[in-house]
Amino acid sequence: MTRPPAGPQTLLRSLNARAILEALARRGPLTRAELMGETGLSRTAVTQVLRMLENGEAVASAGEDRATRGPAAARVALNPALGCAAAVHIDHHSASVAILDPTGRVMAEESGRFPPAGDLVERVDAMTELLTGVLTPVAGPLRVVVVGTPGIVSRDGAIRDDHGPDGGAFRSALATRLGCDVRIENDVNLAALAELSGTVATGIESFALLTIDDGLGAGIVIDGALHRGASGIAGEVMYLPQPSLPMGAPVLSEVVVADLALTNGRDPGEPLRVHLDAALEGDGAAVEMMAELARRVILVAGSITLVLDPAAYILAGDAAHPAFADAVRQAADEVGHLLPLTILVSSFGREATLVGAVGEATTVLRDAIFSGILTPTERTQR
Repeated sequence: MTRPPAGPQTLLRSLNARAILEALARRGPLTRAELMGETGLSRTAVTQVLRMLENGEAVASAGEDRATRGPAAARVALNPALGCAAAVHIDHHSASVAILDPTGRVMAEESGRFPPAGDLVERVDAMTELLTGVLTPVAGPLRVVVVGTPGIVSRDGAIRDDHGPDGGAFRSALATRLGCDVRIENDVNLAALAELSGTVATGIESFALLTIDDGLGAGIVIDGALHRGASGIAGEVMYLPQPSLPMGAPVLSEVVVADLALTNGRDPGEPLRVHLDAALEGDGAAVEMMAELARRVILVAGSITLVLDPAAYILAGDAAHPAFADAVRQAADEVGHLLPLTILVSSFGREATLVGAVGEATTVLRDAIFSGILTPTERTQR
């Protein structure tokens, strides 16, 4: 009879501890019985691990469960003092911040004006001030910040936008000022990641998210994983060549919207959302604008399909506006006999990037906290 190889007790204890920590992060406060059900561990194992975690101040009492029959059972939760994370969405005009705990629960939110790219010191000062203000009522140290921003973001957190590459200067300066880990990600990529947790993309393993902010961008998910590309350039579709457009001309941008407004007799100084609202109310000129913009978006989707063949296209940002979504579906129907395209609307609309940042920040925060809890334990018990 072959016996399974015996491993060190510290490894087993570490694995059990991680299972309990993940259950508490996923579910919030739990009783010992609930932890047994969540992890499959015995009562003895749960009791031993909780004693170790309590001694290390990793978990804390969270009251009693009086909802079930029988004697009240004590609940435990992750210690709030372990730390928190910040999820940030920077657009071309402002920044939104959400502070969250290891369960992913948002504890505080704030928005404010944010300077456009260019002056590094001004941008770092603005972000520090915004984060400091929203952190004031929150317990626990700030452990990680995930920032979603326009521009091409490389794997090392360098940002390349209309002002050129920053070489990672914004990330490094912000990390130094805040004294914590800072992760930078493209805003559209985070919006695509958000859809993996939403209801629209349920059962869809490959899709492209198309969003409009000041321009058109795409986030591409293949087999359930975000595709960034070797240098972070995947999804930069605003300059894809199109018939009748000069090479290098943007498919959709503020300038394009202004030009189309002028051509159709509308105010070129109005933002896209005003034209979208007018189209929804039946304004003929605005409807014509949306038809042309939707045609351009469908040409982008067709180009992506011929290379990657995603199962669906999810519209987010201003592209999720009902007037624009209807125009895109109509444009898709017109080419459906050549290239069938499934058009869906985001679960999160304009909040998709921040939702994606919250998900990423939660994952990174948990990893940081769990590693800090378990690594010292393993060393001391060897």
